[in-house]
Amino acid sequence: MAMQFYASPEQVQRDRSEYARKGIARGRSAVVLTYEGGILLVAENITTLRKISEIYDKIAFAAVGRYNEFESLRRAGVRMADMLGLSYDRRDVTGRALANAYTQTLGAIFSETQKPYEVELCVAQVGATPEADELYRVTYDGSVMDEPGFMAMGGQAEAISNVLRERHDTAADLQTALALAAEALGSVGGENGQTRTLTAKQLEVAVLDRRRQGRAFRRLTGTALTTLLGHESVPEAELGDVDAAPPAPGEAKPTISAASSDTEETPDEKS
Repeated sequence: MAMQFYASPEQVQRDRSEYARKGIARGRSAVVLTYEGGILLVAENITTLRKISEIYDKIAFAAVGRYNEFESLRRAGVRMADMLGLSYDRRDVTGRALANAYTQTLGAIFSETQKPYEVELCVAQVGATPEADELYRVTYDGSVMDEPGFMAMGGQAEAISNVLRERHDTAADLQTALALAAEALGSVGGENGQTRTLTAKQLEVAVLDRRRQGRAFRRLTGTALTTLLGHESVPEAELGDVDAAPPAPGEAKPTISAASSDTEETPDEKS
C-alpha cells in the first residue's frame, strides 16, 4: 500500500511564505513616501499595466508582485469604497478600513488555498497635515503594518528602504521627494552593483495632493514628470489629472423628444 505524503502545518506555512516572498522579490520595486504637499507614490514600471491607482477621494493603492492578483484586489477595494460611501457618507471611507479588508482577504487566501497570492500592497490616505497621513503595508499572508512616513516594496526593498530612511523628510517639496524616490529605486539593479538613473519612461508616478478638494489623486506623466525629475517646479494646474474625470456637461442638450411629431399625441387628440 502506498504511503500518504505528510507535511506538518508549520512546514506548509513556511513553504507558502517562501514561495510568495520569492515571487514578490522577482518584480520591480515601488516606494511610497510622505512630503510637505501630500503622499508620493513611485513605481519602476516600463509597461502600461499600472501598479498605482486611485481607490477613493483621499486614498490610493500601490502594489508589487503578480499583476492579475493585485488587480483583482484593487477592483474589490474600489467596489467596497464606493458601496460604503454610497450607503453611509464619503467621510466614512478610510484607508484603515480598506487595509483591514485586504488583511482578511489575503489571510484567508494564504491559510485556506494551496497557492498564496504573490503580492504586497500599500493603502495610503492623505490627511490635512503630514502627521495625519496614513500608510498601511499589507503582505501576502494578511499581515498589516502602519508605516512611519515611507515604505518600499518588491525587488531589493530592504536596500531601497535604507536610502529612504537616511534622507526622508516630511517637510520636503515635491521635486525633492521625487528625486529621493527615483534615487532610491535606482540604487539597486545596476550592473556590478552600480546605481542607475531612471527616466520618466521608466517610472510610474502619482500623488495624493492634500491641498486639493475632493479627489486628491493625480497622476504625473509626460512633460510635467520630466520637468520634476530635472528638479524644476511645475505649476499646480499642470500636475496632471485623475484617471477618469467626470465628463464635461453637454452643450445645447435637447429639451424635447427627438421623435417625429406626427407620432406623438397632442392633448386634443387623446380620447
